[in-house]
Amino acid sequence: MGSKNMIRFEVLVLGNSSATPMFERHPTAQVVNYNEQYFLIDCGEGTQMQLSRYGIKTNRISHIFISHLHGDHYLGLVGLVSSMHLVGRRADLHIYGPEPLQSILDMHFLHSQTVIRYNIIFHITNPQKEELLFESRMLNIRSFPLVHRIPTTGFRFDEGKRAAILKADMVQKLNIPIAYYASLKKGIDYIDPSGQVFPAVELTTEPPLTRSYAFCSDTVRHPIYLPSISGVDLLYHESTFLDEMRDRAVETFHTTAKQAAEIALEAQVDKLLLGHFSARYKNLEPLLQEAKIVFPNVELSQEGKWFLV
Repeated sequence: MGSKNMIRFEVLVLGNSSATPMFERHPTAQVVNYNEQYFLIDCGEGTQMQLSRYGIKTNRISHIFISHLHGDHYLGLVGLVSSMHLVGRRADLHIYGPEPLQSILDMHFLHSQTVIRYNIIFHITNPQKEELLFESRMLNIRSFPLVHRIPTTGFRFDEGKRAAILKADMVQKLNIPIAYYASLKKGIDYIDPSGQVFPAVELTTEPPLTRSYAFCSDTVRHPIYLPSISGVDLLYHESTFLDEMRDRAVETFHTTAKQAAEIALEAQVDKLLLGHFSARYKNLEPLLQEAKIVFPNVELSQEGKWFLV
């Protein structure tokens, strides 16, 4: 990571398989780390084991985003939420997902006679339009509609505008009081007691460019979501099949590796990350090569690997 972008923004892949876990691959789950705040996207079977394997403590996760209610994207959630209860969690947990997910969780805890000791705050996602789910000074997270067999959303993480960087040596040399540093970073000129103006633009350098990440869960290729992923630095897009199985991809509302690359090209993203691989492929290299012909800056998602945004 460059010296000017010291705030961490990266994605850990916990699972990259489609419906059936095969060949040491697990169902979909990812951790997004922004400035040491962890967000979980999807929670397939075995997610809590993968979190443990890769050293992610569950008490650091306060927000979980579920794209849709096919089992390979959420069947690990009950176990994870239950384990958080068993280890004594007290902090609130925010879960974002389709409306029926709340009743699924409630039914499980009712029939297992489990009373969760911490507060679960459920946020219903809208599969019909883009919506803001989470907002802070540093980060915004939105959902957007995808086109799958059942209601499904993707998620986009956008870094907030960063402050300008002080030219420390110059500011100190001019004896500008520390109390004015924050104002200078915001572009406000400093005026000393004698009335002399010190322009903020001369005492600061441009802030680092903001970064963005988009997660496209299960979807057929469709133009509806292109505006929602436009221009992101890193795009994760499902690529379940090779293009020779395009008819099967359409039938099951999935995407081929070539189509994922075409989407990345159309959306003018910087880098593409392929995932959600069919269990029929033990060797994933052909999917990578197929995508590279269309969009060269592409990688296979690898379980246990952090990808910089």
